[in-house]
Amino acid sequence: MRIAKVRLIDQEQNQHYGIFAVALSLFAFAYSTRFGPIAILAYYGLWLPLLFVDHRRVIGDPKRYAWLFVFAIFAIVSAFWSGAPGFSGRTAVQYFTHVVCALIAARTINIRTLTRGMMVGTGIVLVYSLLFGIYLFDALDGTFSFVGEFSSKNQLGFYASLGVYFAFAGVFILRERQIWIALYGVVALLAGYCLIASQSATSVLALAAVLALSVGMRFLGMLSPRHRKIFFTTLVVFGTISAIAALYGGAFELILGAFGKDATLTGRTYLWQQGMEAAAQSPVFGVGYQGFWVPGFSEAERLWDDFFIESRSGFHFHNTYIEAAVETGIIGLGLLCMVLITNVLGHLKHLLARDEDVQSSILFGIAMLLFVRSFVEIDIMTPYQIGSFLLYYSAAKLTIPSRRTTNSAADWPSRRTVAGEVPTARSVRRLAAARDAWNSVGVKRRGYTLSP
Repeated sequence: MRIAKVRLIDQEQNQHYGIFAVALSLFAFAYSTRFGPIAILAYYGLWLPLLFVDHRRVIGDPKRYAWLFVFAIFAIVSAFWSGAPGFSGRTAVQYFTHVVCALIAARTINIRTLTRGMMVGTGIVLVYSLLFGIYLFDALDGTFSFVGEFSSKNQLGFYASLGVYFAFAGVFILRERQIWIALYGVVALLAGYCLIASQSATSVLALAAVLALSVGMRFLGMLSPRHRKIFFTTLVVFGTISAIAALYGGAFELILGAFGKDATLTGRTYLWQQGMEAAAQSPVFGVGYQGFWVPGFSEAERLWDDFFIESRSGFHFHNTYIEAAVETGIIGLGLLCMVLITNVLGHLKHLLARDEDVQSSILFGIAMLLFVRSFVEIDIMTPYQIGSFLLYYSAAKLTIPSRRTTNSAADWPSRRTVAGEVPTARSVRRLAAARDAWNSVGVKRRGYTLSP
């Protein structure tokens, strides 16, 4: 059976392929350390070949999204001054190609397909962890936590929080029906169980904050754009003052106590201090992308010993900004922050200025989830991670022009399109044919025609 090439890249026709590609990519991200290069090759095989289907349509105008690659390019350049140039260069190229795949996904997969693919993929990842996962002892806080097939409870917690969030998005934003509602319910229950079993305070708190914010933005969407902006600004000011007052009133210690944490955040404050001292050694350019946590490097070896990391891998400073400053200096930190902040503010701008922007409603929540987690994790700094994939997918969607609904008959295609999804040539031809048929059946006789 032959499949038309356009069905692979057309956002209105490639839903089955898109769901499969997103779900398999998610599994590859989660367990690439378990399955090795075959998982990464499968991930590349899902996205890069789409360039050969119709490269002009898949790539689009490079000038629109050139800014998405600035951090990845700087990471490649940093290999020239890295203490481990081979390792830095290889991982930087991997990060660059990872960004390319995320861009291709943004150009070919719409938000509904992404949401469904995330739910299928998250369900598979969590079921696999429940079947073959283990409990690990945390030497720092003296507790056993369920980590699934991951090496960290926070990674399991991250995937679980994504499952809960996309279930919320599918039901309350996309308003899915029929069989998808059942799937979302099952995955949400699995995700909720894994979230509790992992005991990841980071994932629970970040998810709770983002869900509350998403619900609030849904209510704000009922207002006119002008009143929406005024009300949002008022809430931000009031929320900032309340948060500062709560911190001084001991709310931070109360929250930590509820999760069994102490004021050091399980050693993170010491780790942050060490990271800032390391960043001060090479403040402008850093030590090179992925050039600090290298076996044999004295400072890395010392910190591995301090935190009982016998594997000598999979460790970091638990803060995106400190990690970026250590590896790529102030320049790299600024470039990465530009992508992260632009992503947040871009989708926020759409929500405040547009009515019923389904795409930005979901992607703003993802952008905020990554932003909140960036203070305690490094989800967006490494290749083959779902965090960095979603970051660049969301940011790339800001570069794709969206057709807005108007009252003009010339804008018929945009009325059939969810905000952010560009109508296909096939749908435009169908609507044009319908318009011509309408004009030819006697509407002209009454003096009414539909303009092209």
